[in-house]
Amino acid sequence: MTILIAYDGSDDAQAAVVYAARHVKAEPAVVMTVWEPLLAQVNWASLAAVTAVTAWQEDGGYEEQKEAERLARHGADLARDNGLTEVTTRAERGAGPVWAAIVDTADELNASLIVTGSRGLGGARSMILGSVSTRVLHHARRPTLVVPPPKEED
Repeated sequence: MTILIAYDGSDDAQAAVVYAARHVKAEPAVVMTVWEPLLAQVNWASLAAVTAVTAWQEDGGYEEQKEAERLARHGADLARDNGLTEVTTRAERGAGPVWAAIVDTADELNASLIVTGSRGLGGARSMILGSVSTRVLHHARRPTLVVPPPKEED
């Protein structure tokens, strides 16, 4: 079976990779980053804050795809550095919400476990942006591990 680790490069996603690598039985793992062209993101999530708009690049790809591939490689390196040995990467172009791409990929891989971090968004940010980890947890048809943010040292 395969562990699917959702990874977006955030501190919380890094904590999830490290936790999974150190605590989950060694199985093949896929570190996945979901991407989509920024213009598509603005189209379906216009309330979310967006950064610089990029589009199709001259070399035949989207800048967002290249960044997602880079992030997935970073997550895979982190997984290997913390004990997972058989790790591959995946950068998936989302056709809707990120949580749906994670759930669909887990189904496609017949993943034995989905691992994701939790940003702990609250209030208005959670209402506008939603919670990927909460939606994965509610829609996945397989075990899901949501790793909370690391505790801040006093």
